[in-house]
Amino acid sequence: MRNSRSLGRWLSWWLAVQTFIGLGFVCAVVYVATSLNFSARQAEELRHKQDVIRHLVREIATPEDLPSLRHKLDDFFIGHADLKLRLTADAETLLYMTPPAPEPPANLRRVKFEIPSPWSGAVVLRAELALDSSSDAQLLRQLAWTLLASALAGAVLVSGGGAWLVRRALLPVRDLARQAAALSPENVGQPLDGSAQAQELQPLVAQFNALLVRLDNAYRQLEGFNADVAHELRTPLATLIGETELVLSRERGIPELRDVLGSNLEDLHRLAGLVNDMLFLSKADRGERARRQPVGRLAGVAAEVVEFHDAALQEAGVSVRVRGDSSGAFDAPLLRRALSNLLANATRFAERGSVIDVAIEPGTAGAVRLSVSNVGPVIPAQDLPRLFDRFYRADLAREHGDFNHGLGLSIVAAIARMHGGNTFAQSSAGRTTIGFSLSGESG
Repeated sequence: MRNSRSLGRWLSWWLAVQTFIGLGFVCAVVYVATSLNFSARQAEELRHKQDVIRHLVREIATPEDLPSLRHKLDDFFIGHADLKLRLTADAETLLYMTPPAPEPPANLRRVKFEIPSPWSGAVVLRAELALDSSSDAQLLRQLAWTLLASALAGAVLVSGGGAWLVRRALLPVRDLARQAAALSPENVGQPLDGSAQAQELQPLVAQFNALLVRLDNAYRQLEGFNADVAHELRTPLATLIGETELVLSRERGIPELRDVLGSNLEDLHRLAGLVNDMLFLSKADRGERARRQPVGRLAGVAAEVVEFHDAALQEAGVSVRVRGDSSGAFDAPLLRRALSNLLANATRFAERGSVIDVAIEPGTAGAVRLSVSNVGPVIPAQDLPRLFDRFYRADLAREHGDFNHGLGLSIVAAIARMHGGNTFAQSSAGRTTIGFSLSGESG
């Protein structure tokens, strides 16, 4: 597990590093430019001194004028202790040399050149001119240390200022953390105040507030779900306990005991169905997907469901008509379960003598819409969005509460999600249509 790092320290550290690199680059440019300037100045000075020496040499006409040349050279080099000259004739005869320095210079820049002899065309004067650049080298060293110290000091100052700015910029984030820490199940839906946040954080605050709203809704649904589960389980359990206690209160005959056990068995089957439905919804909520296999005719699947409900349909005095057909890769058992729930729901509320329509509408890319429509009481508009909530029953369904525990349409919605689809419901003009869509993609 990676250790969490401080954003403030990370930003301050890298700001210091980048500042040092930037200032170091500038200082390096300054140093190189200064060094090149010194080198160019030294070269220019050596060229100038060469011209002067050439001029002085050309002023003599005979070897007898050499003392005068030496005297002029001595006068020329007065005040130029950093210059040294060695002048020879044919590389053997020493004509002139400046006095040597007490200590050999550490940095010398030499230039050698030839001067035609003024008194003889056969003689060539060779000169070696040296410039002591130790002062420039020392100045460059001082400049380098100064620039390095300046770069380090600048990086430290910028790092300190950056750390202060980062800490100040993160104060609103700490305020958000305090607001989030104050949230509890009682006020989980309270949005965070992001008015003091930077523009870059506004989308994050908005998304977090939207998450809080969804979390609040989920929390409230969970509370309602727990209450509904307790209510649904309490009634049959109370019946089972009451009937069992009553039977055990005195001696009973075999027929009476069989009647009580049969009644208890019905309640136990109802409890088992409720538990199985809750387990199925739990798996769907955890992201379980439908096991798709090729289905050649969805109309055939619908016909099987209709045949299964034949007795209930005859008792309700209604008939069923299957319209449309399609094929694709679907989980046929789940589709039978969803259609069975929708058909059972429509049968309970359909008017006697009416026709229930099971519609299968092919869509694009293999998608399919399946719906069940019946003629009967209109469901109020405010109830339509909640039809697929768990344990939700509109007022019209209360009279069937003994047989319907309010999870049928929730299971339909779960099956639709497992196929990558969704649900829909509409009720108007005496006709109610409830259905779901299926995605044709298997991913």
